[in-house]
Amino acid sequence: MKKIQAIRGMNDLLPSDSPYWQYVEATLADILQSYGYQEIRFPILESTDLFKRSIGEVTDIVEKEMYTFDDRNGDSVTLRPEGTASCVRACEEHGLLYNQTQRLWYMGPMFRYERPQKGRYRQFHQCGVEAFGMDGPDIDAEVLLLSARILRELGVAESVTLQLNSLGDTESRAAYKTALVAYLETHYDQLDADSQRRLTTNPLRILDSKEASTQALLDKAPVLLDYLDETSRAHFEQLKRLLDAGGVTYQVNPRLVRGLDYYGKTAFEWVTDKLGAQSTVCAGGRYDGLVEQLGGKPTPAVGFGIGLERLVLLLQALEQMPEGLTQQADVYLVALGDVQAQALQLAEHIRDQLPYIRIINHCGGGSLKSQMKKADKSAADIAIILGEDEVKSGKFAVKYLRYEQPQEFLTQTEIIKLLQSLA
Repeated sequence: MKKIQAIRGMNDLLPSDSPYWQYVEATLADILQSYGYQEIRFPILESTDLFKRSIGEVTDIVEKEMYTFDDRNGDSVTLRPEGTASCVRACEEHGLLYNQTQRLWYMGPMFRYERPQKGRYRQFHQCGVEAFGMDGPDIDAEVLLLSARILRELGVAESVTLQLNSLGDTESRAAYKTALVAYLETHYDQLDADSQRRLTTNPLRILDSKEASTQALLDKAPVLLDYLDETSRAHFEQLKRLLDAGGVTYQVNPRLVRGLDYYGKTAFEWVTDKLGAQSTVCAGGRYDGLVEQLGGKPTPAVGFGIGLERLVLLLQALEQMPEGLTQQADVYLVALGDVQAQALQLAEHIRDQLPYIRIINHCGGGSLKSQMKKADKSAADIAIILGEDEVKSGKFAVKYLRYEQPQEFLTQTEIIKLLQSLA
């Protein structure tokens, strides 16, 4: 019988990898809460219209990449390809945006049908940050400072670069699109096939083209920053001043656009050269029109998404994990003979007194040699050995596995004091 395997591009997370993920997730949650952002959770499955109306029907995501199907009622539903639209839908549905400001974050899987490669998967995980109800550049600066702190706390800040741009308002983008299309139409035959198609559907996405020939053409193309309206220009200049004051280094990239139709004004990406083609680690910007687009009242908003797979890959590439993170246990309890009940009691007593201590209690029997091999493999610092003689005497053998110190025999109370001193 043929073995069933995971769907291509949807990967298992094995025990050897989970400490990296737990470290990243815990760091993100701690920093976001320290900035006053609250967690929100929403379904993985949404109405297809939510993404068509928000992302844009002529984007690659909607045209090619969404996991969409009809449910049993014949309604079209989609596995969420990104989180912002769902967050807006949830906030509107539950009245969180009326005359209020909100600072929110979420974490979880997203789905896009793409060609799987390192750092790009069909089920991938993001942490999203969204701030609603504030229209000044100060909140843009805050989310950028927040993202910078995340990368700094994870130890990858030296390997990423912040790229920054302004997409202007709807009218200035329209004027720029007209100028860009007019320029590119005179060089139509030199464009790659994908850019030729985008010329009539979503011309700003041509700025993202990875084709060298198209990039060469863009060197002489009109620049978006030259078409900014005065309000967007002032917003962008003030944002740069705030980032300068906050010590955040950035590069202005006039070709930077986001792949979703709802972005305007501020757009940014944190990029790295350590992960090959998948260089974007964190990206976002301002989307002041999206709430209204989805049926709500006009609401300014800004946010970003940060890819967890790419953070983990970057940490591993840079060998930036904190020492001992993959360690399974601090203490390994070895039980020899008919002492399983006493071993379980000792383990539970230690957990009651010192809940932060990680203990593996050996189960399944075996010789002292085989159990000590497992103790060593767990990377525990200490093995506590219980045999029938130790149980009778009330003193247990404590063997130090990671440093030179002779084995000693300690009472239960002395073991607690020892573990307290080593913590």
